[in-house]
Amino acid sequence: MSQARADEIAALRHILEASQQELGKMKHKTNLTAEEPSEHSTHHAPQDRADRVALRLVKFMRVFADKFFAGRYGHRAVVLETVAAVPGMVGGLLQHLRALRHIRDDQGWIKELIDEADNERMHLMTFIHIAQPSRFERFVISATQLVFYNCYFFLYLLAPRVAHRIVGYLEEEAVTSYTQYLAQIDAGVVENVPAPQLAIDYWQLAPDARLREVVIVIRADEAGHRDKNHDFANQLVAGTHP
Repeated sequence: MSQARADEIAALRHILEASQQELGKMKHKTNLTAEEPSEHSTHHAPQDRADRVALRLVKFMRVFADKFFAGRYGHRAVVLETVAAVPGMVGGLLQHLRALRHIRDDQGWIKELIDEADNERMHLMTFIHIAQPSRFERFVISATQLVFYNCYFFLYLLAPRVAHRIVGYLEEEAVTSYTQYLAQIDAGVVENVPAPQLAIDYWQLAPDARLREVVIVIRADEAGHRDKNHDFANQLVAGTHP
């Protein structure tokens, strides 16, 4: 065999191997199963007493959600997002006032928190369309928001680090809940209904997107909020936030 022919075969073999590797990566990226990807299963291990209190409080709240909504993940999401939409607005407001009071930069916290609140509001609007909550459930939503807003407001005033840690743990639970929701959709227990138009517009989904795609993008949002709030709490512990 000539040297030119051997070089050609070697080049073709290299191209084939590279193609197979790229195909493997594409399969990994597009394999959107109900299993939690590693980036969605991150848990912040409690470092001290304040972290442990925050985690136990969130676990305590989870018990009520499990008992009241059982496997009704759509209705559970409505109440979850009602609560989740509060911290960003409260934190953004108090950080805004703090920045004005001390006349210094907020390092981007205000915008991040307000954007989080608006994002969670869109989660709520989406699941209101999907779950169609009853009058009683709407009452529960209003009562939960009223109680949680006041409690979180004073908590943030007194202990912002604990407040952010609680939100971080709440978002961890949200990621777990949406992963379970996906499993129910994949198993056929929950109907994979068409996505609401406002969700398609907000997340720029395909025109024929369905509930499964909506849950996937919302879970990704929650993972981002989880990481950001844990980071905010860590900055407060380290004293790097002005």
